[in-house]
Amino acid sequence: MNQKDIAAIRKHFKLNAEAVKIADIYNIYIRQDSNEIFHEELRSFPFLEQEHQELFLTNFKKVLGGKMDEKLFEVKFQHPEPGQSDHTQTLLYEGLKTDDIEGWASLMQRVALKTVQDATFEKDMVITFIRFKYNKPTRRHSEETEIDMRDEVWTSRFILCSINQTELPKQSLVFDFIEREFKSNIFINPVIKLDAPVGGFMFPSFTDNAADVNHILYAAQKPHQPDYRFIENVLNGTEIMTAVEEKAMFEEVVKTVIGEEVNLATLATVYDEINQIIVAEAEREEEDQTVPVMDARTVEIVLKASGVEDVTTEKVEAAFQQVVDDRQYEMKASSVIPKYTSKSIKINTKVANIAISPQDLKYVKQVNYKGRPCLLIEVEDDTEIEGFKLISEELLD
Repeated sequence: MNQKDIAAIRKHFKLNAEAVKIADIYNIYIRQDSNEIFHEELRSFPFLEQEHQELFLTNFKKVLGGKMDEKLFEVKFQHPEPGQSDHTQTLLYEGLKTDDIEGWASLMQRVALKTVQDATFEKDMVITFIRFKYNKPTRRHSEETEIDMRDEVWTSRFILCSINQTELPKQSLVFDFIEREFKSNIFINPVIKLDAPVGGFMFPSFTDNAADVNHILYAAQKPHQPDYRFIENVLNGTEIMTAVEEKAMFEEVVKTVIGEEVNLATLATVYDEINQIIVAEAEREEEDQTVPVMDARTVEIVLKASGVEDVTTEKVEAAFQQVVDDRQYEMKASSVIPKYTSKSIKINTKVANIAISPQDLKYVKQVNYKGRPCLLIEVEDDTEIEGFKLISEELLD
């Protein structure tokens, strides 16, 4: 999946949407003290009160919020063990196919029980499952409505899960106008924090208007902090890499090939070459663009185009083998260097730490001045510090 696909689904989580039709909703309340199901409720989503629908729709948007490989991760399922009956891929796939609502809820309960058995909760939890159809126009005839009768539409079923904590409202002091006295206002009903899910997932993943039942979209609570235990034990998924981890991996591969030292001009060219890969894919006219990746061959081409000498296929492949333990590994270009406007390069010195966009690295040089290393930054406008404009000084040897 790509960011565009996810954003398209999120924007249709709204009342009376034509593109996203939610059929059923299944809520499970789990007590923290026993890690057991305390209550469950299966309902037809369209029959919920409008206020409840709006609260849940906001929750579903939150689950799918965030960027790929930072907060959202496409996870590949592990192969089930022989005789394994509770493999999450199997349970979810059967849940997609069945038309029996009670049977679907029973399958989702088994997934929820895996969550309960695998974790110790600090608070009561609510796990919510929905089944919905997503109607994605592949060729539009009208922009006046979400979906026109003449549109060519790709339709598929999905299951979305949201995991939410509960909390007790704080005790407060209130004034009773009838009895004219101050009272302590005590609430005993827990509040379900639908606006801040602690995790979730959507099944199946999809690419190029085709459902991919071998992958699941996992949503973490915080960016760059996936719950690896949940991915492995509850989702039965394989290991994933965050964008931060892939960026560090790329840096280690490059260091292994060219060494620890590099001049800023070369580094700037490397990032510029990678950005060109991202831009070229973004400018493609096809609606379903692929995610640009960098394998050993791509890294070799980038380094050679950046003027790095003595770069060979053998060196790059050996670096991949040493760092990743896989010569064929492909890392996302957006993880290595996201779009220039969204990521800064950190320049760390003993005196100060500087953040600069990758395309501006060409304006930075390390020079020797009076026998000491200095950082030289070329600027086009006046430089301001705390509201004061700096006076230009001539460098004299």
